[in-house]
Amino acid sequence: MTSNHEQQWQTELTEDARTTSPEIALSRRSVLKTMAIGASASVALKLNACVDAQQSGSDLSSEDQQKVITPPLQWPAGTTVEKDTSISLPASVPQKTTQKIVAGSHNNFYEFLPGRGGFVYPYTDDFKVKPWTIEVTGLCNKPQTFDLDDLFKLGLEERLYTFRCVERWAMNVPWVGSPLSKLLAKVEPKSDAKYVAFVSADRPEQMPGIRAGGGGYQWPYHEALRMDEAMNELSMLVTGMYGQPLLKQNGSPVRIIVPWKYGYKNPKSIVRIELTEKQPKTFWSSGPYKSEYGFLSNVNPNIPHPRWSQSMSYWLGSTPRETFPTPIFNGYGKYVAHLYPDEPTTPQKPLTRSETAR
Repeated sequence: MTSNHEQQWQTELTEDARTTSPEIALSRRSVLKTMAIGASASVALKLNACVDAQQSGSDLSSEDQQKVITPPLQWPAGTTVEKDTSISLPASVPQKTTQKIVAGSHNNFYEFLPGRGGFVYPYTDDFKVKPWTIEVTGLCNKPQTFDLDDLFKLGLEERLYTFRCVERWAMNVPWVGSPLSKLLAKVEPKSDAKYVAFVSADRPEQMPGIRAGGGGYQWPYHEALRMDEAMNELSMLVTGMYGQPLLKQNGSPVRIIVPWKYGYKNPKSIVRIELTEKQPKTFWSSGPYKSEYGFLSNVNPNIPHPRWSQSMSYWLGSTPRETFPTPIFNGYGKYVAHLYPDEPTTPQKPLTRSETAR
């Protein structure tokens, strides 16, 4: 079902986004109150420690762990997934696959858990991921609406990518999907289409983070890429992870993955794609936080966040915390560096509030 907000967004992709910092910390009482919306109080109490400590979920019972990692739908019978080994992990990141329970236990998904990252799973009970459609429109010759079966028919391949959050945590996840370029080719972009905008689901009745209100967020979540970025061989339209369909907390049933950019440039649970000539506004790069979250937002250790350094990353779920130097472009420079001839390669000063991030 398409909400009024989603319908309105069809004609408002360039409206200003009023945002609040993603590092706003909810108090323990606020977390429990929000959890109670989508889960029982007993479960909320048990999981609260995981939210606050950003733990791996390994301290949960085996039954609860299974609930966390069980996908909300199944692929059609006969679906096959081919492993793409032509794109390997960058040598500059840890050479190991993150456990599924870890990837499913700490997420930034404000539509469910507003204002912070944490254990999103308990909030997702009411979220319906089937049926699902993505409308692709704008500057293209063949605008179309794709359902999940259409997306699966694009062909599924698995790629092990490094994922880096702007909050400095990183993980290696075997994503399953198809090159984003395959979907865009179906609609035949026009020559004046310079950008690709994405809009996520906005369903207050199913998403307690939206329903709770507050924070000043401008829903739905919206992101965008340049056309050359969207058509790059690394950019993926993702419908699965770890050989199964996507988990709700990881963006089910379909999301975008661009591994050389910070996590917030990888929108989840998308319902609409629009091809535009002008650069669209995005959720975080507009308004009062433009100095912190730019439109390009390439992973770059030389560009500090105004409130912390990006020079080091840490491995999600590691105890004690395992750190490593952050590689420029998240280690994928040989695929994407040519797109950014002016990307800073020497340390930069933090931006002031009046300046605009890349």
